[in-house]
Amino acid sequence: MIDASSFLRRALLADAVFSGVSALGLTFGAAAFATLFSLPEALLRETGLFLIVYTALVGWLASRTMVLRPLVLLVVVGNAAWTVGSIALLFSGAVSPNFAGALMVVAQAIATGVFAELQYVGLRKSGSAVAA
Repeated sequence: MIDASSFLRRALLADAVFSGVSALGLTFGAAAFATLFSLPEALLRETGLFLIVYTALVGWLASRTMVLRPLVLLVVVGNAAWTVGSIALLFSGAVSPNFAGALMVVAQAIATGVFAELQYVGLRKSGSAVAA
């Protein structure tokens, strides 16, 4: 367990809020977004459902003063992987988004990458390990 810095907790909270809004929009608006962005409805809805669980985890972490370092590292690595995976999806040819869809994927990839960086910095600013 480590003493989570306020910077880390704010970075996690911002991620939870962003992810929560995205989760609701993608889960309940998948059909509309699929049309708007020319992306598969199932991909959008399943992403939204995943983000509901992710939001709960990250929100819970943000509410703690003491956190498990490996769990925060998992969030940081997951965000970094999401960023790379989102860009890879565009180049893979597995989807054919329109211009707005490509911009949306890139924008959320950048936001997720920023969260990974902020959370990593926050983790480095956090206190040392504490006996559980």
